[in-house]
Amino acid sequence: MEQNSSTSDQAFLEELRRHRAELRESMSALEAALAAPAAADHVRWAERVQAALVELSGDIREHIDITEGPDGLYRGLLETSPRLSDAVASLTHEHVLICRQVDDLLARVTAPDVTEGLDRTRDLGTTLLGRLVRHRQRGSDLVFEAYDFDIGGET
Repeated sequence: MEQNSSTSDQAFLEELRRHRAELRESMSALEAALAAPAAADHVRWAERVQAALVELSGDIREHIDITEGPDGLYRGLLETSPRLSDAVASLTHEHVLICRQVDDLLARVTAPDVTEGLDRTRDLGTTLLGRLVRHRQRGSDLVFEAYDFDIGGET
């Protein structure tokens, strides 16, 4: 039974690693969309940013399901390592803030006059990406501390 549990944990952590890589790809797509030139065609720029945000939003919601869901990472982690409850609570709270930032950005790029506040939209997008990078770092640290397993995700 110990082997089966260990095998199950390993499979879950590998799935977490795979999803982490997908989330990183979505973040890179948003970064590229935000950095693209907007001067010639604001509407096209906004559409590209919107598409990247929609993809990122889906990956974030999947991340939240994987971590906070009934069979998620945090539930199992809290059962085996209750000492990490503050870190889990912090990461869970960040999920709310991240979702709010994504929704706010989506509202900005789908607004009728996207040319207003273009620099502000880029600033907000960059702020979101920074929060996601830090969130991923803290999540990686948490998993490593609990399981002595590096989820990486950059492959």
